Amino acid sequence: MSRDLTTMQWIRQAAQRISTGSGRLAAHLATQAIDRGRRVWRRATGWLGEASGVGWLLRLAVLLAVAVVLRKIVTTVAVGLYTRVESGAAPWLVWGAAGAWVVAAYRCGRDGWKPKTPAPTEATSAEPEPSSDQPAPAAEQTPAGPPPVSPVALVAAVRDIGTPHAQLKPLAERLGTTTDAVRATAAGLGWEVKDVRMQGRSASAGLRWDEAPSLPPAEPLPAVVGAGQRADDNDDDTDGEGPEKGVRVVRTDGGLIVYDLADRHRRRGTVGH
Repeated sequence: MSRDLTTMQWIRQAAQRISTGSGRLAAHLATQAIDRGRRVWRRATGWLGEASGVGWLLRLAVLLAVAVVLRKIVTTVAVGLYTRVESGAAPWLVWGAAGAWVVAAYRCGRDGWKPKTPAPTEATSAEPEPSSDQPAPAAEQTPAGPPPVSPVALVAAVRDIGTPHAQLKPLAERLGTTTDAVRATAAGLGWEVKDVRMQGRSASAGLRWDEAPSLPPAEPLPAVVGAGQRADDNDDDTDGEGPEKGVRVVRTDGGLIVYDLADRHRRRGTVGH
């Protein structure tokens, strides 16, 4: 067990602590003064570097004028304080400053003392880099775009609603997508978008039926029907629900043949050259 300290031992330890704290406090105040001076210098030079020509000269004149005014203010205050202290007119200044220094040095002299970290400023603050042991933030999920439009569906839609040409907006509504998706598919086919007319509509961007491209041979194609309609390409009416709606596209060597599902014995037209 540690024994109680005598008065002299406590005084010696306090004096040693004040001595140690005085050195720490002086170094801390000097560091703060240098850091503030550097920040003022960076801001001043940065503000000066933003201008050029006559503007640069005007800003330099402003900075010199501010420096002269500050120098006069600091000199006047320092000389006034020194005069009052030397003449004994304000003894509280000396005793107050000495007392504040002793208290601050005693606090700085304790074991494990560390200066407070200055608050980050706009010029020095920066985003902290994520450490390697912390999990990376999950990537923001972007909403899925409209489904892509197949070339066959686009050709069938133009043939189905064209008079004889089809505009992008009704095509997008027919295919359940956006006009940008329709444009992308048409561009992939080399089908140029032009101003076309439709019945009951003014001229607008669309696709001309007589410029429909020929698609390369491939596997037999499924039926292409309108949104919300059945996609059954069976020509036999076995369920007793009446004729089907929509169109069916069949690929041949000469191009595409578009059949009207409502009439199993009549084809609506041939796509190709």
